[in-house]
Amino acid sequence: MDCSYEELARDFARIPLGIYGVFRTELRADQVYSGHVARPTTKCAVVIALRGSAEFVFGGSDRYRLEPGRVLLGGLGQKLEIYPGAEGFEYGLVHYLPEPSDRVDARGLIEVSMLHVPPDPELLRVLDRLLEAAASPDSMGLLEKKALFYRLVNHILLSERVSQNKESYPLIDGAIQYIREHHAEPLTLDMLAERYQIKAKYFSSLFRKYAGIGPIDYLIQYRMNRANEMLLTGQFPVGVVAKSVGYADAYYFSRLFKKHKGVPPGKVGMRRERNHPL
Repeated sequence: MDCSYEELARDFARIPLGIYGVFRTELRADQVYSGHVARPTTKCAVVIALRGSAEFVFGGSDRYRLEPGRVLLGGLGQKLEIYPGAEGFEYGLVHYLPEPSDRVDARGLIEVSMLHVPPDPELLRVLDRLLEAAASPDSMGLLEKKALFYRLVNHILLSERVSQNKESYPLIDGAIQYIREHHAEPLTLDMLAERYQIKAKYFSSLFRKYAGIGPIDYLIQYRMNRANEMLLTGQFPVGVVAKSVGYADAYYFSRLFKKHKGVPPGKVGMRRERNHPL
């Protein structure tokens, strides 16, 4: 199973994880690894190919070739063999596990996915810092390990996004930044497409492939998130918040907000007060 980068990003963002061992290790050309044939894996992993190549065989049949520029994710509960190439294989490895480990909605993080990450000095720097943090015995080191793990995963998924959208990446990345900066203005699909001098249908298709949702849905959800942040402070009336994110009609904004957030905007501040009495 190969999940899309958007699906993986969604799951990494919403599912709690435990971060465990961090390693940088090497297998010689004649050093076949079979430690998980009789004893299936008990953790998921991020495996980053650093030098050489190897074939990872899961369950005796599913084969994945790793070499610099490729990363494996997942692999919980799998029988695993690793066959290094003629030049051996060096790789970085980080173990993680969804909490609880039997979550039925964590399938994307558990099953094996192959991602493409061009060799990048920043990726190596994050891996090295992660190795250092993992060796630290104090709580701050544990916190840094978790933060660096998410930074590593984010870097990998962003690289996969760019890899899958090489031609459209500069255009759509610029469009996303434009939407964020001008979200309070009356933007339409035709206006956005015209800005980049391509047909609206094609622009929408490129945007959806890159971001996982269409440009207008992206705009609406961005507005709702910004509005929610303002409402949580309890400092602004609904009408003021509506105008600040591009809606002159507070009633229409309220209906839209409830549709996306599941609660009327007028109750957001009240909910915060109940949850945080201080």
